[in-house]
Amino acid sequence: MALVKTNLDELDFSKLYKKQMKKSTFKSKSSGDWDKKAKYFSQNVVNSPYTKEFIGKVDTSDCETLLDVGSGPATISLALAKKLKNVYALDYSPEMLNYANENAKERNIENLTTIHKSWYDNWEDVPNTDIVVASRSMEVKDIKKALQKLNEKANKRVYITTKVGGSFIDKEILEQIKRDIIPRPDYIYLLNTLHSMGIFAKVDFIKTNSSKFDTQNEDEFIQSLKWSLGNMSKKEEKILREYFNTTYKNKKIKESITWAFISWEKEV
Repeated sequence: MALVKTNLDELDFSKLYKKQMKKSTFKSKSSGDWDKKAKYFSQNVVNSPYTKEFIGKVDTSDCETLLDVGSGPATISLALAKKLKNVYALDYSPEMLNYANENAKERNIENLTTIHKSWYDNWEDVPNTDIVVASRSMEVKDIKKALQKLNEKANKRVYITTKVGGSFIDKEILEQIKRDIIPRPDYIYLLNTLHSMGIFAKVDFIKTNSSKFDTQNEDEFIQSLKWSLGNMSKKEEKILREYFNTTYKNKKIKESITWAFISWEKEV
């Protein structure tokens, strides 16, 4: 039987992803960077509309275990813990995992186990679970290897989210400083990489208000921008401080963020 090839077969989306990640303005953060953000994440994401929408899309039927990869303070795993026998939170930030354990204690949840590992560590001793999730944590150098790891650890289902469009910063903010940015790879790279792996995933979307720069504090606004953009000149900082005080802090409607919710069932 003849093998039919298409133009799609000639495109290696995992390679294209790597190139885009290397070019992107937005660089990956270290575990130490995330340690500093742990308290903020623990306080602000647990009861977020995003979390409620995410867990509402997860099918826990006939499942007992869940692995939460890039868990942060275990937001997703703790939200689903009472429906399952065991949940595991894996993250490379020790401080995030400290907050995960604290959050579990506060909620009287005793079935959480934390795992201190990164995407790039050996996962041989990470347990296989019925469900694997990776919520907003797919910022990796090699997307194919990461997707393979998630798929291998799942017995039944995988759920991941990644951003639609590769920038977290409002266009209006960037226009103030005439700064061009190179975005991270869009969700379509992940979807097409899965397709090349023979995994035909479902896609849904979660739309949230952008709260990344939502503050009434000028210094917090600037620090959040530096976190995303890296260093900025004194001139740029001056322009953005003025913009914050005259315009941004008084805006009632901020730009929204759309997350691609990608899921698939393991073939039995």
